[in-house]
Amino acid sequence: MPWLLTCSKLTLFTMAGVAIQMVGLSIFVFGFFPVKPTLPGHSGPESFQAPKCNSIQNETERDLHPHHLGSLYKELSGMPPAFDRLILMVIDGLPAELVLGKDGKPPSKALMEAMPYTQSLLANGMAIGYHAKAAPPTVTMPRLKAMVSGAIGGFLDVALNFNTQAMLDDNLLDQFFKIGWKMVMLGDETWLKLFPGLFIRHDGVSSFFVKDTVQVDQNVSRHLGHELNKDDWNFLVVVSDHGMTESGNHGGSSYEETDSLALFIGLNNDISDYSSSTHNIIYQVDIAPTLALLFGVPIPKNNVGVLIADIFGYLADDQQLKALELNSWQLLRLLQAQMPGLSCRNYLCDGFSDDQESKITKCSGSMGKMFCCLYTNAALLQNSWMSKEFSRSKSREDYSSVVTAYYEFLRTASEWLSRSATDKPVSLLTLGIAAMLMSCLILLSLLFNMCKEVYIREKYLFDLESAMQTWYLDETFVLGVILILIVSMVSSSMVEEEQYIWHFVASTLNLLLLRKAIQCPPCGGAQGLHTLSKEQNKISCFRLSSIFVVLVSGRILRGWHQGGVNWTNLPDISKWLEQAGTDNIKSIQLVSCLLLMTLSLYVLFLLGSNKKFVLVIGFSFLMSGLLVLQHVTKHQDGMFVSSSYSTTTLVQIIYATLGASTFGTVVALPWLVPFSISEMCSNQDLYMSTSAPNEVQNKSLMAKLRDSLYIIGWTYISCWCILQLLLQQTINSMPILLLLVQIFASMLYFSYSALHHKPWVEVAAFYFLGMAGHFALGNSNSLATIDVAGAFIGISSHSTVLSGILMFMITYASPMLFILSMVMYISVKETSYLPSPFSADSTQLLKIMLGFPCLVPLGLNSILLTAYTIILLLMRNHLFVWSVFSPKYIYVCTTTVCVYVGVSVVATTVTYTYLVLGFRRKMQGELSHQQ
Repeated sequence: MPWLLTCSKLTLFTMAGVAIQMVGLSIFVFGFFPVKPTLPGHSGPESFQAPKCNSIQNETERDLHPHHLGSLYKELSGMPPAFDRLILMVIDGLPAELVLGKDGKPPSKALMEAMPYTQSLLANGMAIGYHAKAAPPTVTMPRLKAMVSGAIGGFLDVALNFNTQAMLDDNLLDQFFKIGWKMVMLGDETWLKLFPGLFIRHDGVSSFFVKDTVQVDQNVSRHLGHELNKDDWNFLVVVSDHGMTESGNHGGSSYEETDSLALFIGLNNDISDYSSSTHNIIYQVDIAPTLALLFGVPIPKNNVGVLIADIFGYLADDQQLKALELNSWQLLRLLQAQMPGLSCRNYLCDGFSDDQESKITKCSGSMGKMFCCLYTNAALLQNSWMSKEFSRSKSREDYSSVVTAYYEFLRTASEWLSRSATDKPVSLLTLGIAAMLMSCLILLSLLFNMCKEVYIREKYLFDLESAMQTWYLDETFVLGVILILIVSMVSSSMVEEEQYIWHFVASTLNLLLLRKAIQCPPCGGAQGLHTLSKEQNKISCFRLSSIFVVLVSGRILRGWHQGGVNWTNLPDISKWLEQAGTDNIKSIQLVSCLLLMTLSLYVLFLLGSNKKFVLVIGFSFLMSGLLVLQHVTKHQDGMFVSSSYSTTTLVQIIYATLGASTFGTVVALPWLVPFSISEMCSNQDLYMSTSAPNEVQNKSLMAKLRDSLYIIGWTYISCWCILQLLLQQTINSMPILLLLVQIFASMLYFSYSALHHKPWVEVAAFYFLGMAGHFALGNSNSLATIDVAGAFIGISSHSTVLSGILMFMITYASPMLFILSMVMYISVKETSYLPSPFSADSTQLLKIMLGFPCLVPLGLNSILLTAYTIILLLMRNHLFVWSVFSPKYIYVCTTTVCVYVGVSVVATTVTYTYLVLGFRRKMQGELSHQQ
């Protein structure tokens, strides 16, 4: 026999490949999504001077009393603060279109009547409303940072959103605190985490750990009357941090999620037209410099926003130009930090002569020259306007030219700074990709070696050389799927609508399997060449029926959620049920729970209900299912779950029951399964002889191993599904049942297929079903579809780690389910091709059993991960890199973690069970030999 890869070497090479992949992925992630570079410290008196003309040092600021510091700012700015008190009202998830309308049209009559006071302010010119565009990811913490600092956050802030830390960057609240403002905070405790110690009074509520839509609002409104009557504060907590989709989710980059509201109330402006007060568009980061200049404090150092012109209409022309100049100086300092060596000659410090107006030039060349040119043009025009002898009020054309020039510089600088907030070191990214390529080659080489070894074994046993050398359509299709997936990743539209590809792949492969089942008779080992008998006809019916069930359930899952981004408005089953009312959804949920419990017990008892451990495990299934039913009937009301103590306690009991059932079964079953000496050989005398063949013992060990893995595998599957009934949205109860049906039907089909399919094709079929189920549960490549509410079910106090684990389990319910099903798949597969000559090294059996169930998911994921990483590098300057490609990469990375965890559980479970049973067999053999 040719040289074969040993089990130890396979394990070491696999672990090495995974480790290299993790290193490469870490290098790429931290290179592509770096922590945003920021300027240290806080803006002070120097911000009112031109860059590099700092006659006033920051050290003087530390020695000044807050009141004196505020007076100094007022003197240096040349602009009196417009107000001395500020109420910043942040409304979570309020789309601007609900207040201002959309596409030039006012909001609906019902919406206007819902907010009559706000609409009257807009109509009377007492308020100005803006569509403030929020940058993705549209989650609370990075959006709050953008509003108070004017800085663009890093994309990975979406992860930090669940574990907010104190904000160290320069921001408005710190600036207000330094001039002696007294601040009060009511509402989301994210503010308390970002700005600890700044508020004289506060009452915070966790925005995550809530189970309704009114708790935080009531926490604010109950204090408002009391606080508004007080005069001991300057700053109290109208804007929104982001919008939301029609389903109430946010985190992505759709219009509905990025269209936030900025409403300025109490300004003396000349706008009396309702349309002019509501159809303006700004960026969310523009709020920070606008508020800073309105209240006479320095603009935060890392601000990339541009002041909002209409807000400063009450100022004189020269003061408005001063505001633009201060904003320009601040952005110019930031440009100099981002572009070392940037110098705009001596214009900043030396001033301008009267004859320089003619030096206004058309700006071109490198970005550094462009910025200097744009700023110089604006400064020259302002200097010329200021030096005019005739009345400035009559030089409106000149004044407009200055304003236009300043805004051209500000907008150009702002856009460039926003794009370059996270520079990407290409060499470091290339190193990460090289490591992932190496890992991919290692894993695929191991998979190829496994395929070759299985081919050699089958050829040796059954002389199936001609059949094994034939490439069937299903095998060709699986390889073609990889190419389809890689090519689709290049298109942003296909990334947004990836669910169509997985549904197509899963259904098409199962159709090919159905075609193959119809065309080819069932075969298994040497019996495959015999004519069909009645038993074989029965097997054919089982195979055809099971694959048909997989196809039908897959079609229902396909229509359950209209996923993706662009077609979510189309009708689907879930929308029809929601329109029919919560009672219908609750009925379907109850029926799904009952059917899932029934199927779980039925499949378990197929092994034999006369075994005590089967009855115990079945009882644990029943108890867990009944507890979930009690939770559903008593504590779930529509979309929300009660957060009472009794509800939390019940859920924790369910967690404990499922955990104890699963862990107890995995650990104890291999020690408890009957393993008598008589079962090891039908001939007692033969076994008692010293020459008893290893083959007899191995067959007994194999039978016990398969029984144990069958029970453990089904325990994994059933307990995972019961857990998902508890965690998933109520509308997803039926899809969970259908996923369980697909697994059972697939197990039936492949258990009767014997050697009819290549093992890697069968495992790939499970992988495809898992990914299709992932999208069937309502997931997409947008962060907006992550179910945050479910991540706090059963948690008595906020915990980032626990809620993160639950969120992962909810999001990857389907992929993890199908990977865990590999334990049961190993137990039902034909193993007659394992010949006795190889049984001398018992680890070869373990290697063959685990090889494909572990290497196929690792290999497929490795190909997709590496390919998409390369595509993301190529798309780093694409228009949709942050809105489409980067969120997708977050999902790709998390899918990789899912595969790692699932494969580790499968490998550990099978190895542990095999070793325990082998140890028991050895002990039994030694005992019988002594007798």
